[in-house]
Amino acid sequence: GSSFKPFIYAMAFNKGFTDKTVVFDLKTEFQTTCDAYGRALPGRSQSECYSPENYDGKTVGPMTLRAALAESRNIPAVKLFYLAGLRDSLRLAEDMGISTLTDINRYGLTLVIGGGEVKLLDMTEAFGVFANSGIRNKQTGILKIETKEGEVLEEFEADPKEVLPKNTALTISDILSDNRARIPTFGANSALNVSGRKVAVKTGTTNNNKDAWTIGYTPAVAVGVWAGNNDNKPMKKGGVAMAGPIWNKFITEALKKLPDETF
Repeated sequence: GSSFKPFIYAMAFNKGFTDKTVVFDLKTEFQTTCDAYGRALPGRSQSECYSPENYDGKTVGPMTLRAALAESRNIPAVKLFYLAGLRDSLRLAEDMGISTLTDINRYGLTLVIGGGEVKLLDMTEAFGVFANSGIRNKQTGILKIETKEGEVLEEFEADPKEVLPKNTALTISDILSDNRARIPTFGANSALNVSGRKVAVKTGTTNNNKDAWTIGYTPAVAVGVWAGNNDNKPMKKGGVAMAGPIWNKFITEALKKLPDETF
C-alpha cells in the first residue's frame, strides 16, 4: 500500500524535485491506449485503462509534494512514480533493503500504491535508512554466539553503507514527522502522533483492506507493524485504524528508554 510511497518520493528528491514542487491532484488517465476520460481507444481493451483514485474518492487540485506525501494522496504519487522512473525507483528500494521486487517486468505504476509483495522486516529495515540519515545497516537476528565459558564463536559485525543522500533522507523524515501536514487526512490527534516526541511515520493499506501497515521511526529506532488475516480476507478498516494503535503503543514504550533525538 501507501507505505511504499516514501521510496518513490526519495528517488524524486534525488533527481531534483523538492518538497515544495507542485503536482496536480486531478483525475488522470495513465494508459496511452485510452483517452483522457478513461475510455479505451478504438481497437484497444478497456481493461488496459488505468485511472487511480484517492482514498476519499476526491481530488484537491494543485498541491506540494510535502502535502501529497503527508496526506497520502494516490494520484500525485502515481504521477511522481512516472516522473522519477520505475527502474530507478525499484533499484533504490532494493538498495534500501526491499528484497522481493526483483522482476521489474512484473510491475507498473500501481506499485506505488500496493501492486507488489513486500516483507515487514524488509520494510522496517528500509525505513531504518531514513532514520539513519541515508545509512543502511543490514538486518540481523543474532548479535553474538558464545560458549558457556564465554568464548565467542560468532559475532555480528556492522557494515554500514550509504545508500541514500543525507539530505534526501532528512527531507523524507521531515515530511513524515510533520503532524500538521497530515491533518487533512488523519486529523490532529491520530495514532500517528506520539505525544512529546518527534516521530516520522507512514501508513499503508492494500486493496479491500487486506493489509494494514504502519511503519515509523526516530533516529534511534524503526518499528513496523502489519495487520491482516491469515486467510487474506479483507478487514473492515485500513492502515492507521488497524496497525496504527499497535505501532503507537509499542514505540511509545520503546521511546521511554531511548534518547530524545531529532532529525
